[in-house]
Amino acid sequence: MPAPAVLPLNQRPFDRFFIVAFSLFFITSMISDSIPTVLGEPMVADSPNILVRWNYSYAYQCDPLFLNPPHWMRMVTGLSAFVYGPFYLVLVYALWKGKNWIHVPAIMYATAISVITGVIVFGVEFFGEPEWRCQNLGRFLPLNLPYVLIPLLLLIRMRHPFPFSRKF
Repeated sequence: MPAPAVLPLNQRPFDRFFIVAFSLFFITSMISDSIPTVLGEPMVADSPNILVRWNYSYAYQCDPLFLNPPHWMRMVTGLSAFVYGPFYLVLVYALWKGKNWIHVPAIMYATAISVITGVIVFGVEFFGEPEWRCQNLGRFLPLNLPYVLIPLLLLIRMRHPFPFSRKF
């Protein structure tokens, strides 16, 4: 049975939303998650590196786990910088062009990030050791919840083998 016709992007409004969201995720992945992973610089307020200062400001205000990440958290940020980051570009391309081959990789990504971020990282931030618990949920949640909710929406979007033949 041949694959159903792919709807044009202008008829897939949720895909346009995903394109914008995952483009932003790529940028934040490269800026934020590469700092502790690639540079390995300590996050301090007076760093000569502006990206380190921005990350320090965020972490100091609401994310102590990110401020002094243990080794396992550096693995999480490394996964984001070197796996999720490039995947976001592939995902954006596939969403833009309506490429059905992204179906299974998107499901794998959405499942992985929902578990790693939504369960493990948020679990530590909310219930973990006191030095890593988030003290400012009003600031933390708006900045971090999209990294769990949007992949869950993508998971719903990819529930059919030919996702681009339908609007949602």
